[in-house]
Amino acid sequence: MNQFTSYPEEDSDQLISRRRAKLARLRREHGFAYPNDFVRNAHAGELRGLYGALDGPELLGREIRVALAGRLMSRRIMGRAGFADLMDFSGKIQLYCPSKGTSDILDRLRELDIGDLIGIEGLLMKTHAGELTVQVERMILLSKCLRPLPEKYHGLTDAEQRYRRRYVDLLMNPETRRIFIARSRIVTHLRRYLDSLDFLEVETPMMQPIPGGAVARPFVTHHHALDIDLFLRVAPELYLKRLIVGGFERVYEINRNFRNEGISARHNPEFTMLELYQAYATGSDIMNLTENLIRSVAENVMGQTTICGLGYSVDLAKRFERRSLMDLVLEHNPGLVKNQLRDADYLRQVLMQMGTLSDDESGPGALLMTLFEKTVESKLNEPTFVTEHPLEVSPLSRPAQDSFFADRFELYICGRELANGFSELNDPDDQAERFRRQLQAHHAGDLEAMHFDQDYIEALEYGMPPTGGLGIGVDRLIMLMTGVQSIREVLLFPLLKPL
Repeated sequence: MNQFTSYPEEDSDQLISRRRAKLARLRREHGFAYPNDFVRNAHAGELRGLYGALDGPELLGREIRVALAGRLMSRRIMGRAGFADLMDFSGKIQLYCPSKGTSDILDRLRELDIGDLIGIEGLLMKTHAGELTVQVERMILLSKCLRPLPEKYHGLTDAEQRYRRRYVDLLMNPETRRIFIARSRIVTHLRRYLDSLDFLEVETPMMQPIPGGAVARPFVTHHHALDIDLFLRVAPELYLKRLIVGGFERVYEINRNFRNEGISARHNPEFTMLELYQAYATGSDIMNLTENLIRSVAENVMGQTTICGLGYSVDLAKRFERRSLMDLVLEHNPGLVKNQLRDADYLRQVLMQMGTLSDDESGPGALLMTLFEKTVESKLNEPTFVTEHPLEVSPLSRPAQDSFFADRFELYICGRELANGFSELNDPDDQAERFRRQLQAHHAGDLEAMHFDQDYIEALEYGMPPTGGLGIGVDRLIMLMTGVQSIREVLLFPLLKPL
């Protein structure tokens, strides 16, 4: 059964059988073979823009003949005339099939099924109601729709079916089309903005011999010719920073990352990131770039800086706040003792009182980060750069002046982490020691801990300039801009459990 529709199963099967019978008859009697020689010269939306404001007599006086192709979305037969709606990517337009001299056109319309792809040629006109319409003079079937489309008002209620059959969702749901058109334009704007700042777009390996660049569990695959295991990248960071060592001072990549972790409203194992690195830039410089970039997307793609979604409205024109993680933890947890927030036993006790279990091996930095995530993160609705993250959970960041912290920030908007950036660690000896600690954690059973990347250490030994880096979750940025709550709404084909 087509789960998009509300037809009983036997009715759906009968409809499919009747449509297949029509196709068989067309093949037998007319040699129908899915033609590919129809040439269109216009689109529905284009015609509305060019001629929608003209009155009927003026339009007829111009004798504008058009050839359109698209999907038959509705049909209304009234005696010896018929009306229909044809939809292409740009929108819909009405078709008029009069009886006079064109009875074969009306017969063709009767034989078609809703969802069929057709080509039509005819004269532009307007009805008495002022509707831009094509008076059809020729109509051909281009492709048969063998499965009935969902009912207009009741057929797209199951969200999971929308994701599993996105092609039908796109056909029937204008809001879905709006989101993915916005996605394409946002990604294009990100590129144009960075290109205008002389960043160079690059591509780095998606299969890596050593996973690195983020604390995450990787996917493993095997290369048979070399007989080695490879990892789908969790982040491109270490390769991009190799390019900074090589003399490229501004690089970025809009990439697919893969992390072998859970699925939720904010997480998909395969996702899109924008990562960039700028030599001789500080963390503050990167925060300025991030703020300006996100504001530019809102202004130039969405057409406004006020972004609205379910339960929130945010004005991105305002300056983004900058707050230290420690100050936010204290602000949202009255009663905590500031000078004990570096004590692992104290933090573990606080978390236990909240009902949160912690790993006995975690140090104070990791525990403080857990406390922030549990009590602060979801409350950061206004755009806020959270600065000074614990160094313990920032293995690739330069230390701050207070070495308990890293010169690192995360951007939160509407309770979601949207970006992560920092001043990059370019001391090869410090980085090697941090890799060794990560490797110990990995051997102790932490599947998300980093491996030791000797080649990256050798790259740093050639000298990497002071560098600022940034990662923006593109999927989450699109969620923010389009006002949706689930990452599945902005992924054309999200990962789903097999039926």
